[in-house]
This record gives sequence, structure tokens and C-alpha cells, in this order.
Amino acid sequence: MATGRDLADQLLRRASDDEAAARAMLPIKSVTDAIVGFHAQQAVEKSLKAVLAVHGEDSPFIHDIDGLADLCEEAGSKLPDGLAGIDALTPYAVGLRYDDEQSGSVTREEALAWAAVAVEWARDRVENVTAATDENHDDGASARRAADGGASIHP
Repeated sequence: MATGRDLADQLLRRASDDEAAARAMLPIKSVTDAIVGFHAQQAVEKSLKAVLAVHGEDSPFIHDIDGLADLCEEAGSKLPDGLAGIDALTPYAVGLRYDDEQSGSVTREEALAWAAVAVEWARDRVENVTAATDENHDDGASARRAADGGASIHP
């Protein structure tokens, strides 16, 4: 069975793929802002869901960046200042991909910058949460060994 860490790692790989796609398309003028924005939005969304996964939280099937950010904060992972305003990417998940009448309020460069910050932040959070969890498990085992007079708990 996959662990929260396994799912987080998988989501981070996909987030990195989306960030790389946005970065590769950035200089190509024939690729619309909506497509670059979509991949940046997906990188941010998957990064937030990776953090939720490592905290053992279920990710709702939504594209609402602000809602996912709130869930991350409730789980104990505060977003960095570099992600202020990222909810502006939410419309790129669906609306701007299918509606020619809408226009986004985010530049290609700004979208990519948010994607890069989100992926880096999520990687850091996944590592830190995993390390803290491992440390807590080690502390528990040490406490049990001490309570047993230092005896090994394994047969």
C-alpha cells in the first residue's frame, strides 16, 4: 500500500513535470498564456496536494488553489511569502482553457515564478515533515527501550 510519502513523491514528480513544461513553453509566443498558466497552475496544485499527502491528509478533487493553501496551513504547513496571491492561478485550471472570452490576470513569468516557488517549497516541506515523523518514531522506540530497561523490543 502506498504511503503518504509515496503519494507526495509522485505528486512532486508531476508538479516538476508541469513546471518544466511551463518553463519550456515560456519563450514560445505561439503557445498561449492560458497554456503556460495551466501548467503553472497544475504545478502549484500538485505541490500543495503533495504537502497534504505527507501530512496524511486527503486531497479534495478540486482545482481551488486558495482552498488547498488553506488546507495546507491547517495541516501545519504555512505557505511562504513568495506564494502570496497564487489563487490568481485558479482560473487557469479549467476556465481559461475552454473560454476564449476570459483573459488571465497573471503574466507568463509570474505564473512560472509561482510554480517554481511552490515546487521548491513542497519538496522542502515533504522532506521536513518526513524527517520530523521519522524522528518522532525514533523517539518513541527509544522511550520504549528505556522503559524496558534498554532491552531490545525485537525478538
